[in-house]
Amino acid sequence: MGVPRIGITCDLEAGRERAFVRSAYLQAIVAAGGLPVLLPPVKPELAAGYLPLVDGLLLTGGGDIEPSFFNARPVANLVKVLPERDAFDLALTRAALAGGRPILAICRGIQVLNVAAGGDLYQDIKAEVPGALEHSQTGPRAETSHGIEVISGTRLAAVLGPGARVNSLHHQAVRRVGQGLKISAVAPDGVIEALEAEGRVAVMGVQWHPEDLRLVDRRQGNLFQYFVEQARGVTLS
Repeated sequence: MGVPRIGITCDLEAGRERAFVRSAYLQAIVAAGGLPVLLPPVKPELAAGYLPLVDGLLLTGGGDIEPSFFNARPVANLVKVLPERDAFDLALTRAALAGGRPILAICRGIQVLNVAAGGDLYQDIKAEVPGALEHSQTGPRAETSHGIEVISGTRLAAVLGPGARVNSLHHQAVRRVGQGLKISAVAPDGVIEALEAEGRVAVMGVQWHPEDLRLVDRRQGNLFQYFVEQARGVTLS
């Protein structure tokens, strides 16, 4: 039985000198039985060329998405905007969706997933969501900052249960949900915390960072276990 190969998107330094990925993602995939395969950004027209190399796609965190990619103009202070990464991630995600690859999208990743499906984003939660919680915690990443309600009957509910406490390191968030996606978890202020796709292939996005919580809440590790097992089905097909 082959080891599922999990493609992991890379971030870029602001000066574009290096592509990199946080080791917590790699450790979570290895612990779940997968083999990490790093996917540095290339020209978007080349992105689909990565798909034959991998059985599943992990969309990682990072900076903000340039609003033009969801047909908007900047209306807030944006952080580490890298349009070339946005273009690559979106092209790769659309190719993975069309190619039936399992996807686990984390933090910025859920935003990429939503935009790839035709949705859009709040550019700044504080400015655009009345009564919003603090979604940019200052404490350690392994600490939680708020709870979430998981929607009954979703894939996420089967993996995580009806609720959890999560960390929060973002100021953009899903606004209008993209085609083929549905909400699977929300924060107490109504901010969307998770999405998933209908259908046979597991496509899931979470706004928090389960890779940093899995050692203190084993249910967070279950997300990676489930994702890798879904990718294992691709290796056997």
